[in-house]
Amino acid sequence: MKYSDIKELSSEEIVARIKDEKNQLGKVKFAHSVSTIENPSRIYKSRKDIARLNTELTKRNAQLASETNA
Repeated sequence: MKYSDIKELSSEEIVARIKDEKNQLGKVKFAHSVSTIENPSRIYKSRKDIARLNTELTKRNAQLASETNA
């Protein structure tokens, strides 16, 4: 997922995507621990997507906090 795609999502959609990505990451990590998965880079990609989503959510929350304090 590209950062430009994330910017277009609403905050609620970002929270939902974070939840889905974390769930998917858990499944992939479990599958990898049981047996080798065909594409282990999926773990890396999921972690990066979660980080991007969290970064945008934190940025939006900070922006909202600064607007309410101003």
